[in-house]
Amino acid sequence: MANPRPSLDDASLNTLFNDARSHNAWLDRPVEDTVLKRLYELARMGPTAANAQPLRLVFVKSQAAKEKLKPALSAGNVDKTMNAPVTAIVAYDTEFYEQMPKLFPARDMKPMFLGMPSEAREKSAYMNSSLQGAYLILAARGLGLDCGPMAGFDNAKVDATFFPDGKWKSNFLLNLGYGDPARLFPRNPRLDFADACRIE
Repeated sequence: MANPRPSLDDASLNTLFNDARSHNAWLDRPVEDTVLKRLYELARMGPTAANAQPLRLVFVKSQAAKEKLKPALSAGNVDKTMNAPVTAIVAYDTEFYEQMPKLFPARDMKPMFLGMPSEAREKSAYMNSSLQGAYLILAARGLGLDCGPMAGFDNAKVDATFFPDGKWKSNFLLNLGYGDPARLFPRNPRLDFADACRIE
């Protein structure tokens, strides 16, 4: 029997989970485009249903792009987003099935998705892009970035501004950069195993 896959050491697990925090304040340090490309290359490797990979990303980095995003933000999210080196619009492609011949060459999966009710197809895209957004956060932490995921924004305004053809839809926003540890809030509690889990 093959040896089980080795687990990460404690330092690596701490980087991804225990020591990682959601940041609201950022150091004045840019995130290079090469890091963003590497970030996507890692995040895309996580599993999705039928390898559909509906995640689509817009990395809002320039001042002009930030100004386009600003009117869609809730008041409490404006400063931290404007000051973040990058804000990723984590979105999904409502026509993700068009890529299925490339993504699932062993079998033609496009008719399966097209045969679904439109609501079920969009639910699949939303769910799997949410999964991929979580992979994105872990990949970012693994590359030394800090993250600030947010839901406080007007999806319709973001979609009208950045996705006017209606094919992509926003899921959540993710500020990226190098967080200022001096401005972190105390960490909130987490539920214990006994409160959140059962083994049957």
